[in-house]
Amino acid sequence: MSKIMGFVNEVRAELKRVSWPTRDELVGATTVVCILVIIFAAILGAMDAVFTLLIKNIVG
Repeated sequence: MSKIMGFVNEVRAELKRVSWPTRDELVGATTVVCILVIIFAAILGAMDAVFTLLIKNIVG
């Protein structure tokens, strides 16, 4: 049990040294990620539609 408590104390000490992002940085990064996900989803959806049409035309 003492090893577990030692580990938890070390984790707490490390978390105090972490450089956490500010709220503005976090919101900015989240916005960029959401926009990129939407863009890539649209691109992949369009590619899927094009390939589906091609396959349907080839197969008949």
